Amino acid sequence: MEELTMSRVDAGSSTAYLVDAGVVNWVLLQEGTDLTLIDGGYPGQADKVVESIERIGRRPEDIRGALLTHAHVDHLGGLVKLQQRYGFDVYMDPVEVAHARRDYLQQANAATLASIPLRNLPLVLRWMSKVLPLGVLSRKGLQGLAFGETGPLDLPGRPEPVAAHGHTDGHSAYLVASGQALVSGDALVSGHDVSRITGPQCLHGAFQHDAAANRRAVEHFTTLDADTLLPGHGPFYQGSVAEAAERALTLKN
Repeated sequence: MEELTMSRVDAGSSTAYLVDAGVVNWVLLQEGTDLTLIDGGYPGQADKVVESIERIGRRPEDIRGALLTHAHVDHLGGLVKLQQRYGFDVYMDPVEVAHARRDYLQQANAATLASIPLRNLPLVLRWMSKVLPLGVLSRKGLQGLAFGETGPLDLPGRPEPVAAHGHTDGHSAYLVASGQALVSGDALVSGHDVSRITGPQCLHGAFQHDAAANRRAVEHFTTLDADTLLPGHGPFYQGSVAEAAERALTLKN
């Protein structure tokens, strides 16, 4: 079992924590005693999410609401279990609500994974050995709510949605820590188990519902002033998000 690595960004009265669980990340926003949870890992990682909350001295009952970057099982699965236990609302881009309900599924499968270069097959097999026990095949969804406001949301940490459609049709990133950090979900990552690239990158097309749209989302990231990247996969990244996005656009994974 992967150990949790936690990194933080402080901004006034709030703190953003990136929780790296090895195969996927989630984010905690703390403001006083209240929390916002962004994503929730695989179904088998729900207890790890609770562990991460307890490590900052809080309880899952302190969650005032959760946000979803996108409804892939490695970001949605833990939220399904945690919402059932603790009853908090889960908000997301309006386009992603039906995906989270599992009205349809935009997710990598055997056919798309076959497009990954053969030289990376050992990486794919190692990754599969990690994620199968965590519930990668789960198709359970949840009833989510669309965030309707423009600008920062009325949740602890005041996260601000940044439309980043492409990885899924309703994928969303979030500016947090007073705009210092971007929670980029899977639109822009800093590593992945099936990639030999280190540092900021876009995921291989096998994982993208619409790679061209995802590229446009990353192009938009080059206009942001954030200086920290809190990605859905890979380590905490300190540095200009705009420059990280520019670098990712030059790479072929």
